[in-house]
Amino acid sequence: MSEPVIRVENLGKKFVIGHKVERDGLLRDAVARGARSMLRNAADLLKGRPLYAGDHLEEFWALQDLNFEIKPGELVSIIGSNGAGKTTLLKILSRITDPTTGRVEIRGRVNSLLEVGTGFHPELSGRENIFLNGAILGMSRQEMRRRFDEIVEFSGVGKFIDTPVKRYSVGMYVRLAFAVAAHLEAEILVVDEVLAVGDAEFQARCLNRMSEVAGSGRTVLFVSHNFSAVMALTRRSIVLQGGRLIFDGPVEAGLAHYTSTLVKSGPDRQWGRGKSSALISAELVDEKGTPTSRFVPGTALRLRVVLETTGMRGLSLEAILRDQNNLPLAFYSSGVFNQVPLPAQPGRYECILSLDAFQLAAGEYGIDLQTYFTHVVVDHRVDSAIRFTVDTCSPDGIAFNFRQDYGVGPVAMRLTAPLEFVPVGSSGTPDD
Repeated sequence: MSEPVIRVENLGKKFVIGHKVERDGLLRDAVARGARSMLRNAADLLKGRPLYAGDHLEEFWALQDLNFEIKPGELVSIIGSNGAGKTTLLKILSRITDPTTGRVEIRGRVNSLLEVGTGFHPELSGRENIFLNGAILGMSRQEMRRRFDEIVEFSGVGKFIDTPVKRYSVGMYVRLAFAVAAHLEAEILVVDEVLAVGDAEFQARCLNRMSEVAGSGRTVLFVSHNFSAVMALTRRSIVLQGGRLIFDGPVEAGLAHYTSTLVKSGPDRQWGRGKSSALISAELVDEKGTPTSRFVPGTALRLRVVLETTGMRGLSLEAILRDQNNLPLAFYSSGVFNQVPLPAQPGRYECILSLDAFQLAAGEYGIDLQTYFTHVVVDHRVDSAIRFTVDTCSPDGIAFNFRQDYGVGPVAMRLTAPLEFVPVGSSGTPDD
């Protein structure tokens, strides 16, 4: 059994945050607070501690008690909301930041792409930065020359390779940075959400390249809010919440666990309002109009929606169906598909959306609702406005329950004509 390339034990990272306290006091009080702050900073400076601005200091733990191992060749996604500690963890694994508690053992070289500009010197050209990154990883100049043309071709910035990178656009910067990170010979590749700034074609190339890297036996750690990319690239997910590890396992189950923590329901949920409209309430109903939380595959998907409008013209109602991993499955727009906008008279309205009879796999689903203005601007959006469950999916009554967690998709396809297998001769035409 192979030894892990990364072992994390009781890992924690603490930051100190300074807060300024506003007071309506006398001048002498302000002078006294300023003097105390100066004395505290002077003591910290003499003891070699960092200086913090503010009247009140607070300890903030970005990571707490993390324990996990990663084996060679694993493709691992790190998932969590903004502020969950993902980037802090990657910076510790990349040896950019030291942990406060615990330890990290890493076997092999780590190449990181954490944010635009990491590891690049703005005054140096693209060519010089490629060789600089290679030198940092301990690669020889001969190795770098061997990789150079491949890196430049992948990045697509060959015309500007001798231009200082400070003059690059964000997209060019990311292209070159990823090309360097993915082509240098490091055992571990760490990639943060930075790929989100690239265009669709470049993102697809990056995902293909990371798959090739993993296929060569190297380890990939990937952070992204693009669940489609996470599903396509990784096989295992580590889910963080509030700096703690709350799940470690297969990526499909990890995404489901993460999205379940995002769902807010019940009477205390506040939907807010848009500028020209507001979604008031929404529910799934059966063929009799009775509210339900269960959907039967093969029946119409009926949504009762109550909304308000100021009468602004050009508004339409839209719905996005999502699976248990929060990936979009289907889309409907009253304005685009049926040319039915919201009423031109101000007021509160109720409508029933009767949508296709989907053969949805067993599992959990959500529907986002939004009012959209002239197909350009969202006026009011409510994520997971409706949540429902499919208990069983057995097309045509077969003795089998097709489920989302089988990993082959959330929709069962059915035949519209009988299936026949016709013998074909050596000539390629059907035999008589």
